[in-house]
Amino acid sequence: MAKEIKSKKRLVVSAQNLPEELQAELKIKYPDGFNEHMIRIEKGFNDFFYAVTLETDEISYLVKLNVKIDAQVEDDDKDYYEDDEIEGADEIIDIPDDMDNE
Repeated sequence: MAKEIKSKKRLVVSAQNLPEELQAELKIKYPDGFNEHMIRIEKGFNDFFYAVTLETDEISYLVKLNVKIDAQVEDDDKDYYEDDEIEGADEIIDIPDDMDNE
């Protein structure tokens, strides 16, 4: 007798459109946030979204997340380090490890 294979229904849904009980499940599954678990989904040329997965008994969800991408990080970092106000920082010399313990 052949074994019946049941496939789950698959849905793509925005996180803010999830019912409250599924939003609670999402918080339980990802208590430390989504950063390490997000996947990038390509929709076409230069069109994408980030998502995480959420499984229930009947449905496999792909939950779309609102993610802001900061394109100015490199410029901000450069400005931050240009104005070093610590006097004498350029003259600091390396002290050998064996002298640290004296």
